[in-house]
Amino acid sequence: MSKKKDNTDSEMSANSLMDPIGKLMGLRYKSHPWHGIDIGDKAPEEVICFIEVVPTDTIKYEIDKISGYLRIDRPQKYSNVVPSLYGFIPQTYCGRDVAEFCAQKTGKKGIKGDGDPLDICVLTEKDVMHGDIIAEVIPIGGFRMIDDNAADDKIISVLKGDVVYGDVKNVTELPDLVLERLKHYFLTYKDMPGNTRESEITHVYGIDEAQEVIKRSMKDYEGRFEKLRNALASY
Repeated sequence: MSKKKDNTDSEMSANSLMDPIGKLMGLRYKSHPWHGIDIGDKAPEEVICFIEVVPTDTIKYEIDKISGYLRIDRPQKYSNVVPSLYGFIPQTYCGRDVAEFCAQKTGKKGIKGDGDPLDICVLTEKDVMHGDIIAEVIPIGGFRMIDDNAADDKIISVLKGDVVYGDVKNVTELPDLVLERLKHYFLTYKDMPGNTRESEITHVYGIDEAQEVIKRSMKDYEGRFEKLRNALASY
């Protein structure tokens, strides 16, 4: 009996945010995708991600940070659509540590974090028809993207167990066309009249740097939302 109780306590405390929320709300309400979904015990080697947009979407959806629901960010004015599943890694934040790593690698001054959860692309050969879902993925690399002088990294991952991409271990193993399509999307998807923000991709990096960016974003999250954890833990 005692052993069973210990195992249960261990499982319940695996996600320190979900534990108090679960006590307060039971199973009645949907967890906030940014704060209420566990990144996974194997992070940064494997992570759980939240998918906002799929390749068939002609509207750019984005998580509403307050409510946790998907909202319409903007209709795509041109024919540019995301060439992979696209979303973010829960319980991550692009803040000081992510920005410092970007500045270190690029030599640029005054880089800041973009204040969002860490973005992620998920490669799969399957057709996924809608977002607002979670997926277990394996990071293999990323783009070091700077948007209006803010670090805006895009982690590239493969869907765990995918028939075509599941055995890819590093971004260097991907066909050049796959990377070029992703690059083209991120460098053009904000193109619209009146938009003066400058974006660039300075580097394509491999699995080691991808894992470092994820670890730093997890640390930034802990620093940014420490008060949230403390408040929830008091219940």
